[in-house]
Amino acid sequence: MNILFAIVFSLCTFLLLCIAPDQFLTALLDGAGKGASVCISLVATYAVWLGLMRVWEDSGVARGVSKCVKPLARRLFQTDDEATLQAVSMNMSVNLLGISGAATPYGMQAAKLLDKADNAEYASAMLFVLNATSLQVIPTSVISLRIALNSTAPYSILFPTLFATAFSTALAVVLTRIFIQPKTTVFFKKQGAGI
Repeated sequence: MNILFAIVFSLCTFLLLCIAPDQFLTALLDGAGKGASVCISLVATYAVWLGLMRVWEDSGVARGVSKCVKPLARRLFQTDDEATLQAVSMNMSVNLLGISGAATPYGMQAAKLLDKADNAEYASAMLFVLNATSLQVIPTSVISLRIALNSTAPYSILFPTLFATAFSTALAVVLTRIFIQPKTTVFFKKQGAGI
């Protein structure tokens, strides 16, 4: 990816120097300034949401939300391990709020735990597609970017984002189930033993 970005940057730099060499430095500094202001806006947004997530964790709200997501996580990942389900549920809950940066630690913890599961290949693939498609009820990060860039209607993406991510997530789950078969016998034997 770094090579691709280096090629694109070099090509754009060459073209701009050929077409309008007097505007090269201005465009470079203007882009850097805009990038810095967007980063500062995002830092503030993430600080607020990460702080809120910490309060939610300490007050038990996050555990309550993850309990609601756990039955779905149990079916999707074919596991009964409580620590794994907790990490996966927290990852999914935070992704629903569109705060992908806050979901990353939970995703990394879930990935480590899922690597040890009976269905490691399937469960890891499912975690990957759920994080890549990321069903979002509130696309917080994108709304923050739109506000930082002075959008006249920063919240107008709520429903289109919900529909697009719901479709992509559903399709990804179905395709993962089709192409990577879980070892359902192990999961259902454990399920039956607890009944």
